[in-house]
Amino acid sequence: MKKISLTGIKPTGILHIGNYFGAIKPALELTKEYDARYFIADYHALNTVKDPVELTAHIRQVAAGWLASGLDPEKVIFYRQSSIPETFELTTFLMAFTAKGLMNRAHAYKAAVQENAEKGDDPDAGINMGLFTYPVLMAADILLFDSDVVPVGQDQSQHVEMAQDIAQAVNFNYKAELLRVPEVSIRENVAVVPGLDGRKMSKSYGNAIPLFAPEKELRKLIMRIVTNSQGVEEPKEPESSQVYLLYKLFATAEEQAALANRYRAGGMGWGEAKEELFRVANRELTPLRQRFEELLANPAGLDTILAQGAEKARPIAARTVNRLRKAAGLG
Repeated sequence: MKKISLTGIKPTGILHIGNYFGAIKPALELTKEYDARYFIADYHALNTVKDPVELTAHIRQVAAGWLASGLDPEKVIFYRQSSIPETFELTTFLMAFTAKGLMNRAHAYKAAVQENAEKGDDPDAGINMGLFTYPVLMAADILLFDSDVVPVGQDQSQHVEMAQDIAQAVNFNYKAELLRVPEVSIRENVAVVPGLDGRKMSKSYGNAIPLFAPEKELRKLIMRIVTNSQGVEEPKEPESSQVYLLYKLFATAEEQAALANRYRAGGMGWGEAKEELFRVANRELTPLRQRFEELLANPAGLDTILAQGAEKARPIAARTVNRLRKAAGLG
C-alpha cells in the first residue's frame, strides 16, 4: 500500500505564480508516489480573516485554483477542514497532552510577542488563543488521517515536529501506537520564484503576479519587472536576470537555450525579453485561467466537490477518534 501524504492549504489570499511553482505543482506531484490528501485549512484562516464574505471567497478561490492547476478530486481526497468535526474533537483530546511550554516555543507566537515588545506593547496584545494553539490544531489535522509524510517548507517544519511530540506523548501514556508519528518532508529544490522587484515573489512584498490574472493584466505586470540599465546591443547574462529566471519556469529546454544565446549575443532589449516571457507564460496559464473562471462561476459545484471529499475523509477520521476514545475510557 502507498504511504499517506497530507497537504494543508491556507485560504488567505489570491494565488500567484510563486505559489504555483513553489507549492502547488510540487504538492500535486505527490499523487504519483503517495495516497495524497489535501485540505483547505479554513479554521486556521479564521485567526486572521474575520469577514465571512471574504473567507468564503478565499475558500472557493483556493479550491478552484488547485482544481484548475490539476488536482483531481477523483484520485485524491480534497476537503474543507471545517467539514470534519472529528478534527476539533481530536484537538481537544490533544490539548491534554500538549505542554504549554511547547506552545511558547512556536515560531508564530514568538514572532508576535517579539513584535509587541518592539512596539512597547503588552507581550500578548492582539494574540488570540487560535494563534497560540495553532500547532495543536495542525497536529490534529495531521494525526487524524494517519499521515506518514507531511511535505512542508523549512519554515513550517516546526509544526510537524510538534505533531510528532504530541503523538508520542499520547502513545507513551497509553502504551500503544494509537497515533501514527508523521515524518517531515522538507521540499528541497523547490523553485524560488522571483517577483517583479527581484525579491522572492510574495503577497507581503507587493511584487506578485496573480496566477489567474487576465491576459492584459499579465502582460502589464510582466512589463513592470525591474531590470538593469544595460542597452539593447550589450550582451546580458541570462541567469542574473529575473526575466529569464521566470522564463525558464514556463519555456521548453529548447526555448530556454535559444533565449539564453540571444541574451549573450547582444542585440536584444529588455522589452523584447519581457515579450518572450509573456508569450510562454500566457501559453501555459491561459487554459488554467479558463478552467479557474469556469469553476469559480459555479460555486455550488465547488462546494459539492469539497463535500464529496469530506464524505471520503470522515470515516477515516472517525476511526482515529474512536480508537482514542476507547483507549482513554471515553467510549
